[in-house]
Amino acid sequence: MVKVTKVDLSPRPVEAMSPRQLERRGNLIAAALALVTEIGVERLQMRQVSERSGVALGTTYRYFSSKDHLLAAAIAEWHHSLLTDLVGEARGRRAGLTASDRMVRFVRHGMRAYQRQPELARLRVSVAASTDPFASEALQAMAKADGAALRAVMSEVPPSTGDVVRHIVGHAWQGELTAWVTGRTTLDDARRRLEDVVRLVLTPYEAADPAA
Repeated sequence: MVKVTKVDLSPRPVEAMSPRQLERRGNLIAAALALVTEIGVERLQMRQVSERSGVALGTTYRYFSSKDHLLAAAIAEWHHSLLTDLVGEARGRRAGLTASDRMVRFVRHGMRAYQRQPELARLRVSVAASTDPFASEALQAMAKADGAALRAVMSEVPPSTGDVVRHIVGHAWQGELTAWVTGRTTLDDARRRLEDVVRLVLTPYEAADPAA
């Protein structure tokens, strides 16, 4: 009886990639983001990403297990860059702002960024429903980045309640973004409700805010 050896078809872990491989991965993500903004999530195909990036289709699957995996990694990277900019802006404007004012500015500017890139907003909502395990890993990394950014902006919230506060704000942001993308609300209404949630959960901590 011939023993069949299973072949591991899992994509290569990012931490195990060489500089050249990281460059190829970056090219694939850049191509995916560009194509999403041009033709939308539904019409995008892996072959198009391969052709745009200059990476062979077979090689593409060594980096990303599926279209969902690639798109989840792409929106996670774009969102991480957005968070970096938002945190930098928030830290540079602490003086004279209460905790809720600072966080309202943070989420308002974040929503505006997605307003300028509506296809990326649709991409974020779309990949959130993916069952691909590697896509889920990318989304978990994005959630951790969200938590770290909110922790930096809401530094006055004590550790005992910080996780709950960040959970509330993060889920409110995702929920309002989803409601807007799916046409259940206007962007203005979504933004207003999100800001109301921020003020509701952060106002109790403003007395301890050193920037107030």
